Amino acid sequence: MDKKTLEELKTRLLEEQKRIQDELGAFAAKDPNLKGDWDSKLPQFGDRTSEQDENQDEVEEYVDVLPVEHSLELRLRDINLALEKIVKGTYGTCEKCGKEIELERLKADPEARTCVEHA
Repeated sequence: MDKKTLEELKTRLLEEQKRIQDELGAFAAKDPNLKGDWDSKLPQFGDRTSEQDENQDEVEEYVDVLPVEHSLELRLRDINLALEKIVKGTYGTCEKCGKEIELERLKADPEARTCVEHA
């Protein structure tokens, strides 16, 4: 892969990394004890029974956001791994067979970890 293409893919990865971090930051906070982990912010529950409906809505919102958090964390992990591989000089190598990942695949999915055959 030529340097220009590698730089273009790196730029895309960095942009996507920032977008995902911003999206996660809207409803979660980085876990200081576990690298790469984010924790959804717990809603502030009221203490009056008249607020029971509002509390129920907050719980439902929290439960709904958990799978989104997990999905974004996984995507961010793959992006960070791809960026580490660029630094190490191993970016674009299939983790299963060691062959070069097809350029079209990397252009479509810059954080791809395997070639098309092993996807």
